[in-house]
Amino acid sequence: MTRSTAQRALTRLRADRIADLVGARPELSPEDAAAALGYPPALARRATVRAVTVLRARAAAPYLADVAAAAHRAGWTTTEAVPTVQLAADDHVVAVLLLDAAHAPAPALVWDEGAGWRTAPSRRHPLARGAGVPPEGGGVRYVTTGTTPPSAALIAALSV
Repeated sequence: MTRSTAQRALTRLRADRIADLVGARPELSPEDAAAALGYPPALARRATVRAVTVLRARAAAPYLADVAAAAHRAGWTTTEAVPTVQLAADDHVVAVLLLDAAHAPAPALVWDEGAGWRTAPSRRHPLARGAGVPPEGGGVRYVTTGTTPPSAALIAALSV
């Protein structure tokens, strides 16, 4: 393991611990939580930024689970699996919902906290490089306006 790999892993662990503490004690800011955990400011700076992203991802989880349930009810997935949430390198939250039914409107759906929902032409690589840059063309279709449309509106837009 290289030093930079280890540092990234430690930052992720610190961010998760900060987010856990903020989740348990919402009156704390991420900076206050880092101080309460005893992280020196030099180590806490990057971890607090990442912790804010982790908290946004956790806040989006119920919405993403609702969309996954709606896609399953529409018959586009064989199991009601919650989308895989990923934190891109640029502290951007994205999630992937694989659609594995033969009559699904696309191989996968991708949710981007900045751009909303889009289709993906591949189950294997649904995210384009640089998740902060929304892809275009090649089977990519932006589905609705807004970043968190109601699941029924999303399913209706995809059914067209």
